Amino acid sequence: MNDVIKAMKERRSVRKFKSDLPSKELIEQVIDAGLYAASGMGYQSPIVVAITNKELVAQFSKDNCQIGGWKEGFDPFYGAPVILVVLAPKDCATAVYDGSLVMGNLMLAAHSLGLASCWIHRAKEEFESQAYKELLTKLGVSGEYVGVGHCALGYAVDPLPKAPARRDNRVYFVD
Repeated sequence: MNDVIKAMKERRSVRKFKSDLPSKELIEQVIDAGLYAASGMGYQSPIVVAITNKELVAQFSKDNCQIGGWKEGFDPFYGAPVILVVLAPKDCATAVYDGSLVMGNLMLAAHSLGLASCWIHRAKEEFESQAYKELLTKLGVSGEYVGVGHCALGYAVDPLPKAPARRDNRVYFVD
């Protein structure tokens, strides 16, 4: 089986990460793969904010938990030491689609490099807040962005489960 297809079939979302921080080289390889995602009209509009600072990861977790309505102390990032936030310009007609393709590439690249990942929502709500808009400004990012998703990234505590059987009646051919 082709390595890419094999990775697609074997990748699973992880909800229990080790605290070990992957090397910067591995993180950069994952991000680079994300930036090669297809995009509408080839605009390459999505951006990635890579967060490895423990205090900032904790702040994202706290805020995401609050947005999600969970009890204080729950970690929606499951202990992942890295959060890759995918954002896209609000004025781009394909922003969410393009950002979603970046997220898919990030997760597949992570798996192919021996890392674990999980798509975490609520980036949209985070980056509608003034505090997160100010974070982008501090990073030198100008313009209005919509949060597409977070890619929680790190090493899995447990082995990946096998994929469940695919449901029937999901493909229809028209000859």
